[in-house]
Amino acid sequence: MLVLPSKLTHDEAPACMRMLQQGLTGQADTSTVVDASALAQFDSSALAVLLECRRESSALGRGFAVKGLSPRLRELAALYGIAGLLPAAP
Repeated sequence: MLVLPSKLTHDEAPACMRMLQQGLTGQADTSTVVDASALAQFDSSALAVLLECRRESSALGRGFAVKGLSPRLRELAALYGIAGLLPAAP
């Protein structure tokens, strides 16, 4: 499971994406799960990071889901029309 930091804004996005990319290449799982439960401070960059992680996971032939997505971030995803691209992990 990949884990997002507690803060993910425009400034943290590039480093967070690099960390997630390294985690993706180190996984042998058939599905990628990103744990967003620690995420407390964020902007729309968090959505961009999640979407890029989803794209890279798909390119590797893996499924993708997000665990612990806060209601605020889910609302932001719905506002941008991308909530369906960030399915909740079981």
